Amino acid sequence: MTTEVSAVAGERRHLTNLAYRMLGSLAEAEDAVQETYARWYARSPRQRAAVENPAAWLTTVASRVCLDQLGSARARRERYVGAWIPEPLPDRTEWPGGDVADPADRITLDESVSMAFLVVLESMTPAERVAFVLHDVFKYAFAEVAEILGRTPAACRQLASSGRGRIRRGVPDAATEHARQAVLVRDFKQAWEAKDIKALVGLLDPAATMTADGGGVVSTALRPVEGGEEIARYLAFFAEKAPGLTLLERTVNGAPGLVARFAGATATVAAFGFAGGRVTHIWAVRNPEKLGAWA
Repeated sequence: MTTEVSAVAGERRHLTNLAYRMLGSLAEAEDAVQETYARWYARSPRQRAAVENPAAWLTTVASRVCLDQLGSARARRERYVGAWIPEPLPDRTEWPGGDVADPADRITLDESVSMAFLVVLESMTPAERVAFVLHDVFKYAFAEVAEILGRTPAACRQLASSGRGRIRRGVPDAATEHARQAVLVRDFKQAWEAKDIKALVGLLDPAATMTADGGGVVSTALRPVEGGEEIARYLAFFAEKAPGLTLLERTVNGAPGLVARFAGATATVAAFGFAGGRVTHIWAVRNPEKLGAWA
C-alpha cells in the first residue's frame, strides 16, 4: 500500500506539467490534477491493485479531464472581458515562500511554456491541443494518444500535425539568444521608466502587438494595441498616469520579462516575443486572479 501511494503521489509533478500546458492556467491545472487523484482514490483497493500501470492510468484520466475542461473553457473565454492570456509563471526561485513546497516547483519552465507557445496552443481545438501536447511535448506514442482521445492513431497523427503547423506559423524561431533578450528587456524597462517614446519605438518592431488581460477586474486596453509607435505612446501614457510605478526584471515563463509593481502590489506581469533583435509581442497580464504567484 505504501509503495502504491508513493508511486501515485510521485506522478503529481508530471501531471501538473501536462495539465498546465493543456490548460494555460496553473489554478485549472491543479484542479484537473486534484480531480484525477479523486477519481483514483474513489476506486476500491481491489480496482486500484488491478491497474497494471498507475502512471499511465493517471495520465489518461488527467488528459481526459483537461479535454473536458478545454471544451467548457472555450465557452467561458467567449464571455471573458477583453483578451484572455495564459497565466504567467515566475521562475521557481522567485515564488513567495521559496521553491520547495510551491506548485511552481512542479512546472518545468522550457520553450513549451513560453508565452508565445501557450498563446498559439490557445488557438488549437481541444483535441488538437491534447494530441499535440501529449505527442510533441511529452513524447507519447500515437497509439497511447489514440487510447486517451478515443480516436484512431491516424486521426491523432493528423491532429498533432495540424497543431505543429500552428506552432511553426505562430512561434517564430528566436532571433536572439536568452542573454540578448535579457539585454533587450532591460533597455525596454529603462526606456519605459524614462517615458522615452523614441527609444521604445526603436526597441519595438513596427508591426508589434501588445495584448492586455484585465479580465474585467482592472482597467486595461480591451483590444490589442498594434504598431510600435502606438504601443510606445500607450506605455508612456500608462507610466504618466501611475507615478511611483516600479518595474522589475523577472523571468516570466522561462524567458526575460517585466513585473510592474504599484503601491506595494504586483499590477502587471509582461511577457515578450522577440524576432530580429526587436520586441514583436507584449502580453501584459493585469487580472489579479492570475497574479497570485507574483505576490
